[in-house]
Amino acid sequence: MESALDEARLAAAAGEVPVGAVVVRDEEVVGRGHNRRESWGDPMAHAEMIALAQAAARQQDWRLEGCSVYVTLEPCAMCAGAMVNARIDRLVFGARDPKGGYCGSVGDLVREPRLNHQITVCSGVLAEESSELLRSFFRRLRSSGRSNL
Repeated sequence: MESALDEARLAAAAGEVPVGAVVVRDEEVVGRGHNRRESWGDPMAHAEMIALAQAAARQQDWRLEGCSVYVTLEPCAMCAGAMVNARIDRLVFGARDPKGGYCGSVGDLVREPRLNHQITVCSGVLAEESSELLRSFFRRLRSSGRSNL
């Protein structure tokens, strides 16, 4: 989770919403990413999507069975769906997202029994550190007059 926080700090430094993610297999990071929606102009450039794509390329397989994803913020529906489709075994996240999280807050896509795959979830890991990164980022954004992220 510390590596995911490092990625989130990179996002904040680049003016992106500070969310970071890493994909781990056998205690080795095989994919990493941080939000890049603004810099890439891509609505799908979420930290999780970037980390999953990197892990799949490195593993040379879209099936990421045996992998865990660590992310600083509860994944949205798009990212949760991508994790289910990639057959991720375990999701560990920090802060809950009561307005957009689909791993227990707004919905629970990763544990939906009607889908072909469910993911084990561990939430609240380094939640305060993850939340503080987000709070301070948005505080700075509001004080600068920018609030369109």
